[in-house]
Amino acid sequence: GFQILKQEGNKASLTADGKTSFLTIEQPENVTPKPRRATGIYHFALLFSKRSDLANMIFQLVRHNIEIGAGDHKVSEAIYIADPDGNEIEIAYDNDPADWKWEQGEVELAVDPLNFEEILAEGNQQAPWNGLPTDTILGHIHLYISDLEESEKFYTEGLGYDVVGRYGEQALFISTGQYHHHIALNTWMGVGAPTPAEHSVGLKSYTIVLEDDETRKTVIKQLEKVGATVIEENGFFVTHDPSMNKIILAI
Repeated sequence: GFQILKQEGNKASLTADGKTSFLTIEQPENVTPKPRRATGIYHFALLFSKRSDLANMIFQLVRHNIEIGAGDHKVSEAIYIADPDGNEIEIAYDNDPADWKWEQGEVELAVDPLNFEEILAEGNQQAPWNGLPTDTILGHIHLYISDLEESEKFYTEGLGYDVVGRYGEQALFISTGQYHHHIALNTWMGVGAPTPAEHSVGLKSYTIVLEDDETRKTVIKQLEKVGATVIEENGFFVTHDPSMNKIILAI
């Protein structure tokens, strides 16, 4: 349901509203398949503002015989698909934040069965499919990492996120503004998992958009204080987390 905003060579920027892009896909030269065990992207999440939009997306996927996974996370309802290269995509709708349960700064998360019958009742199976809703946003990303402790320090003390959830010593959920999570981190590929090859399928980079230049300068100082390197690259400031996931710091 994306539209192509801009395409040149082996790269296409995709949009939901016809104006801005939050997802770019690229085919590298000499591309290799997504590795079975490596750091990088687990999934990214498209976030809808209406439950009926999630229902209509399910109808659309079923029409195209696309396999769907699902979960009720208490804070959100989500389905999961994979693109032809094995990149996973979550498509979600947030429940009312007033109903999220918090305890000592952490939000309650779960992976319960999704009530498809209730959700689909809010959609319209006969309505024509008009693509993604124009107010679709990138809700969060979930990354495979190699070391949880190092990553927690980088993302909290360096980038300034707050920890809002933990799954033992395997996964961490972080956000700003008391959201259930903007970024999730896990070691499910194994502690010490290797970095994928440069031209393999998967995550090339993701962008964090900061409020202004002063905020970015502050974040850069924090990152350097925890031992991270920040470089200027083609007019952008770029850093890498301890698992070598590339991050662009934009304003």
